[in-house]
Amino acid sequence: MKNFTNYVDYDKKENLKMGSKLVHGALGTEPLTGSVSFPIFQTATFRFRGLEDSLGYDYTRCQNPTIEELERTMAILEEGTEGFALSSGMAAVMCALSILKPGDHLILSDDIYGGTYEIALTTLAENKIETTFVDLSDLEELKENIKSNTKMIFIETPTNPMMKVADIAEICKIAKEKDIVVAVDNTLLTPYYQKPLTLGADIVVHSGTKYLEGHNDTIAGMVVVKDKEMGQAMRNFLKYQGACLAPLNAWLTLRGIKTLEIRMQRHNENTRKVANWLRAHPKVKKVYYVGFEDHPNYEVTKKQTTGFGGMLSFEVDSEETAKKVIDKVDMIIFAGSLGGVESLITYPMIVTHHEVPVEVREKLGINERFLRLSVGIEDADDIIADLEQALQ
Repeated sequence: MKNFTNYVDYDKKENLKMGSKLVHGALGTEPLTGSVSFPIFQTATFRFRGLEDSLGYDYTRCQNPTIEELERTMAILEEGTEGFALSSGMAAVMCALSILKPGDHLILSDDIYGGTYEIALTTLAENKIETTFVDLSDLEELKENIKSNTKMIFIETPTNPMMKVADIAEICKIAKEKDIVVAVDNTLLTPYYQKPLTLGADIVVHSGTKYLEGHNDTIAGMVVVKDKEMGQAMRNFLKYQGACLAPLNAWLTLRGIKTLEIRMQRHNENTRKVANWLRAHPKVKKVYYVGFEDHPNYEVTKKQTTGFGGMLSFEVDSEETAKKVIDKVDMIIFAGSLGGVESLITYPMIVTHHEVPVEVREKLGINERFLRLSVGIEDADDIIADLEQALQ
């Protein structure tokens, strides 16, 4: 009997528009019973028919139909060859970085997620992997920091939380000349708005917890690769590090992906409205939002994406104002995540970037007056009204 993934008709999927791909996924329906909602195969192990005769599955850490449906769906959406579902976004980052060896050099975005920053300073350093943090929106700075042992450039774009934008295609051109792997964290824009593999990247990473799943009710990570040979290294990491995603969490992520188009459109629309309103408020000194035409990387954003996403950051006039906003928001929730249907606000210097040294945070602009807002899909007027009363 064939493994479920052998039923995927890639040619048929390629002919669908993005919204349809999101709804129908890889198989879409379960082929044995016709179940429209792909089932949760909540099992640890599978029965063999004979000593050398399996049904295509043996142990969920290695393969499971629900997990495979998510992996194949993500490969289709990102236009890669293989997808890998992991237990968290951090596991996905570690999976991508697992191809590095002692003595290798890694370049990362200087304004990278605090957890990834901490991995570079601890785990990678302990494994004798050298790291350099670079403003990847500056191609000349990137070129100056490439070394003979540079093996990977890890890009976050837009960055979290400073909203810098890296030119993926141009970075990939520079990298390919020197046989350097390019990995892109695509969490903030998702394949709905940005497809790094089509721009030349080798690996795409997601915290599936965020926009892909979209409802703040599960933890997941995803990796998609362009090249099958690199995919084998990712599969080995997943199997032998034991970082596989649970079937229920895979199903929740699949369910979330079905509505990704309409959610991302609403996030995009709401964030533009909120960003413009914040920019006009007297207590707000600066708004970091990639959709502003005067954003320094606006033209790059327009070139490589089809939308601006649901994230922004802003700096207010004082630490007192920042803390008052955190305390006074009512509908908006003070929490440390992002990408869900609910609007979430956070204080990066304490919540998401506390691992980053103070001097680095201050250089980036992550100070006591700085707030990050994940704009949800509520009515935009209600989001603005909540911010207005909190800023009074």
